[in-house]
Amino acid sequence: MSLMEQFQANSYLFGGNAPYVEELYESYLDNPASVPDNWRQYFDALQNVPAVDGSNANDVAHAPIVESFAQRAKANAFVSHAGASDLAVARKQVHVQSLVAAYRFLGARWANLDPLKRQERPAIPELEPAFYDLTEADMDSVYSAENTYFGFEQASLRDLLKALRDTYCGSIGAEYMYISDPVQKRWWQERLEKVRATPNFSADKKKHILERLTAAEGLERYLHTKFVGQKRFSLEGGESFIVAMDELVHHAGAKGVQEIVIGMAHRGRLNVLVNTLGKMPSDLFAEFEGKHVDDLPAGDVKYHKGFSSDVSTGGGPVHLSLAFNPSHLEIVNPVVEGSAKARMDRRGEADAASVLPVQVHGDAAFAGQGVVMETLNLAQTRGYGTHGTVHIVINNQIGFTTSDPRDARSTTYCSDVVKMIEAPVLHVNGDDPEAVVLAMQLALEFRQEFKKDAVVDIVCFRKLGHNEQDTPAVTQPLMYKKIAQHPGTRALYAEKLVTQGVISADEGDGFVKAYRKAMDDGHHTIDPVLSNYKSKYAVDWVPFLNKKWTDAGDTAVPLNELKRLAERITTIPANFKVHPLVEKVIKDREKMGKGEQPLDWGMGEHLAFASLVSSGFAVRLTGQDSGRGTFTHRHAVLHDQNRERWNDGTYVPLQHVADGQANFTVIDSVLSEEAVLGFEYGYSTAEPNTMVLWEGQFGDFANGAQVVIDQFISSGEVKWGRVSGLTMLLPHGYEGQGPEHSSARIERYLQLCADTNMQVVQPTTPAQIFHLLRRQMIRQLRKPLIVFTPKSLLRHKEAVSDLSELAKGGFQTVIGETDASIDAKKVKRVVACSGRLYYDLIARRREEKSSDVAIVRVEQLYPFPHKAFENELKKYENLAEVVWAQDEPQNQGPWFYIEHHLIDAMSAGQKLAYAGRAASASPAVGYYAKHYEQLKSLLDTAFGRLKGATVKQ
Repeated sequence: MSLMEQFQANSYLFGGNAPYVEELYESYLDNPASVPDNWRQYFDALQNVPAVDGSNANDVAHAPIVESFAQRAKANAFVSHAGASDLAVARKQVHVQSLVAAYRFLGARWANLDPLKRQERPAIPELEPAFYDLTEADMDSVYSAENTYFGFEQASLRDLLKALRDTYCGSIGAEYMYISDPVQKRWWQERLEKVRATPNFSADKKKHILERLTAAEGLERYLHTKFVGQKRFSLEGGESFIVAMDELVHHAGAKGVQEIVIGMAHRGRLNVLVNTLGKMPSDLFAEFEGKHVDDLPAGDVKYHKGFSSDVSTGGGPVHLSLAFNPSHLEIVNPVVEGSAKARMDRRGEADAASVLPVQVHGDAAFAGQGVVMETLNLAQTRGYGTHGTVHIVINNQIGFTTSDPRDARSTTYCSDVVKMIEAPVLHVNGDDPEAVVLAMQLALEFRQEFKKDAVVDIVCFRKLGHNEQDTPAVTQPLMYKKIAQHPGTRALYAEKLVTQGVISADEGDGFVKAYRKAMDDGHHTIDPVLSNYKSKYAVDWVPFLNKKWTDAGDTAVPLNELKRLAERITTIPANFKVHPLVEKVIKDREKMGKGEQPLDWGMGEHLAFASLVSSGFAVRLTGQDSGRGTFTHRHAVLHDQNRERWNDGTYVPLQHVADGQANFTVIDSVLSEEAVLGFEYGYSTAEPNTMVLWEGQFGDFANGAQVVIDQFISSGEVKWGRVSGLTMLLPHGYEGQGPEHSSARIERYLQLCADTNMQVVQPTTPAQIFHLLRRQMIRQLRKPLIVFTPKSLLRHKEAVSDLSELAKGGFQTVIGETDASIDAKKVKRVVACSGRLYYDLIARRREEKSSDVAIVRVEQLYPFPHKAFENELKKYENLAEVVWAQDEPQNQGPWFYIEHHLIDAMSAGQKLAYAGRAASASPAVGYYAKHYEQLKSLLDTAFGRLKGATVKQ
């Protein structure tokens, strides 16, 4: 064996070790802590070695490693006598390997992505052979290519360089080398390099691509001429997106996907409705013409609407669902993920990947809106993972009105945020529809293989501006001169196919005429749409529609069953050691379940959940502290103090209530409100038989999810007919803990109430929360439920219930006076209130020994219980005064909402007054002494002389 052969066989620079060293160095560049200490120290030293051209190459320091490896090779015992020529060849080989790695890392920066050809190719020395001391003289020398997938083990540098540039610098720019899993990286290298990232489709496939491009362009031009000046958020300039969606649907069907849930904003939405989901063009035209205005109480603009259909693919029927989306663009992301998760749970884990979430983004919104990051952060978590999402960016290169990418983001690409979850990105030129198709195939296959997100960034342009009433040339003169000269993607591709002999010029024109005729006739533009197909996993929402509010259902549970449930949720495995404090909670609950001790809030809640899952209703409870409860009242998840292997050290009693019970899921969510609440709303809209609850750590935390509350939860039914039974648990109560966590902003929810759109309640006893939670599922009515839950009442000695109260009756919208010693004939004043303040009021009444004041609790604030409240007032024939008492400042809380309801229930001559804190810009004071002073003052007012009372005429 020659010295050179010995060197190649034994040095870490060659043979089977070469790819290992390269992978090691790439891992180091991505994360220094990921490599062994000795290698990290060695690579650290290399960072200060100057590159061949004298520059510092710290970003991807391949040149220094080349030189260092060569020097290290000289010291190798096997080559201590090697000749200079052998060492030179070794150095060249290392240089070539570094060049390959550079193209995998950085080749996308040189990819041909811009249809307008406005951007100059950036200077990237690492992609030039000269950076590695490779010259024209080396171009025809043969080097090893065994760690590539180009189909040759050895190749000339010229051929290898061409293969690299074809693969990484063509119409697809691939980014994946930041992925830490080497298996996934090799997957991408193999898929891309084997075909040089270049599609090779049949003539029939190419004709189909042209037909879809024609459909995309045809719809926009038809609408532009038929409905002049109307907003539609045209897709012109990005027609390849419809090609992408078509390929995604059919390729997904072939790969076993049976449901696709799609979220997207405005641009191209009408095109997707008609050309992907198969909405009848005539129905779309009717919306442009203002028909069907009486279908919904409020309705919405056409480019916000959703749709669902079933289409036929080579792999079988695929159900498509486009989510409704308001103008807040990316807010639909978590809603789609939640809807997909519900559908996955319905199918079971083994079949979960047959449901595919698809998110369509705009370039500026993808980079700019925080909910994108929040939603991405859910991707691989246990409670929110959806086995990977395919993301498509319709990249206008301009966003909304931004004049320069430097003002739109601080990253190279609009998609860089996805690198936080190591999702691969394929940037693709929108003027190369075949490349778009290939990119979609690869993204879908990666998702199916690894259950991870993947992104296709379609770089295109926006022909008509943000909407059809915009004049983009005002701010983008040079860009729109280029756009005006662009013939259109369909025309370019048709010309290409004519040149290739795939079609004749007349055949291309025939596609245009055929689509126009379909528009004129109002026919489907995709074939076939399955009008009579219904999946076995489809949910029938009909039983939940058009139900009356007054039908509360039977929420009582027989006493024997309550005791059985209590026994089950307080039984802990013999080898499971709970914390001493939790052990006391369990022991107390045992006594409560036997009727030996009054029920507290946590036990009332637990029995509600236990009864529901035992009856076949699944429960999904999420929030930042939901397992334990923010105020440690729940303890739904028990933790083994020895951390022995019992379901990973935890035990959930509510998962062991009965054989064949429904699922009970409790999740300590990521530190997010907007994305998590959006996720749970999406889940609730897809699954009516699961009680979906989101709990704010404090009630005011919901402020961070206000967009979800305003644009989905409160208005989704009247805008879109979208029914949801989501329950929000919001801790609320003034206990002197400062402004932030006192108030859950009751007034905001009440301001949103109309059209019987949701329920707003503030229960005050364990029996009330028991019946309320059961009512939400037992009655066949699905409306969002906003519950203002207590903090101090969780352990208040008087906020308790008897077990028998759960076995009879139901949720009381109003609770009248409960003190039997109060003589109704002597009552001259009724103090009405809601929530925690009730217990302060009864304490003050005892102190003052008032016998002429009755206290009435309004437990349901909306829909206001007019009849029940009026009946309470009628009990007091000598009633002269009604006082509304509340903890919140006068401009907050229920007062301004409830005042007229109180007056409506009063009789002529009776006075109405307010007892509470003065109006304030802050929800609560931050000093306990001042808090107590204000509480004393409002109690004085509630029981003292009324000032400024309103007299009912």
